[in-house]
Amino acid sequence: MKPYDVTALGEILIDFTYAGVNADGKKIYEENPDGAPANCVSAAVKLGAKGAFIGMTGYDSFGEDVRKTLSELGVETKAMCYTREQHTTLAFVSLDEKGERSFSFCRNPGADTQLMTADLDDDLLHDSRILHVGSLSLTDEPAKSATFAAIRMVKAAGGLVSYDPNYRKALWGARNDASAEMKSLLPFANIIKVSEEELPMLLGEGITAEKGAMQLLAGGANLVCITLGAKGVRYAAKAVDGTVFSGVVPAPEVIVVDTTGAGDSFTGGLLYRMTRRESPLSFTKTELESDLVFANAVASLCVTKRGGIPALPLLSDVEAFMKEKGL
Repeated sequence: MKPYDVTALGEILIDFTYAGVNADGKKIYEENPDGAPANCVSAAVKLGAKGAFIGMTGYDSFGEDVRKTLSELGVETKAMCYTREQHTTLAFVSLDEKGERSFSFCRNPGADTQLMTADLDDDLLHDSRILHVGSLSLTDEPAKSATFAAIRMVKAAGGLVSYDPNYRKALWGARNDASAEMKSLLPFANIIKVSEEELPMLLGEGITAEKGAMQLLAGGANLVCITLGAKGVRYAAKAVDGTVFSGVVPAPEVIVVDTTGAGDSFTGGLLYRMTRRESPLSFTKTELESDLVFANAVASLCVTKRGGIPALPLLSDVEAFMKEKGL
């Protein structure tokens, strides 16, 4: 068995999340560590997995804050790097009445994009059962090349790749290659998690979640999860014996405060459950749907609190929530 269940690579940043107004009517923002890959591995580790993070921050107080946050959770941070050339990436997050987010980024290009292939910890990647990456590492070099290099290292060592092709329009700007770049990682992914809203970026307008899941599975993945927000997740999977099956697993109803980290916590919960097996991809339909019920519960708890990493639940929280909901 490899020492690390999940290693995540990619962006790590600080969210300034809207938290009301002061006596003078000025907006108040609270500082929360964030970044999709960092959220994912943090979720898995907080549940009980062994995890590590590879990324880059600025040589500033924000970089220290995110590094400290991960370390205190139990995430291995020895492969995190500093740069004096760029500041740690920042994002200002506004929430509407339903807890849905809008972002304003300070990333031009941002420290997270400066990770180089030479910065990668070869031993840590070799010792990782699953490498989780997202598409925001592909917006700029040298992080793009480092991401592909890490994937090659993990694959060569017999590990698996989990991929979240998440999209932030503000980070791609006027470029028209976002869709092509997001697609470029698909052939390497064993596990794909994509939101229903972002699915057209991969497969074109008008694609349904059902058809999209099967199409992505046919492209070579072993498991495809298309998150449907409050409706749960549509999945398609290929068992080790070649059997293909699919379905929808509904999510429990909760009062939503902040959707930040919902998809990342889902993925972290799923990878945690999958790595409880000696072979993560050796699952039956019943076992996989049990994993997805658990992952939905993790995400449902996450959205009841503000912030990404600070809102992630403990295993005991998830188990109590599932018992309460009869899951």
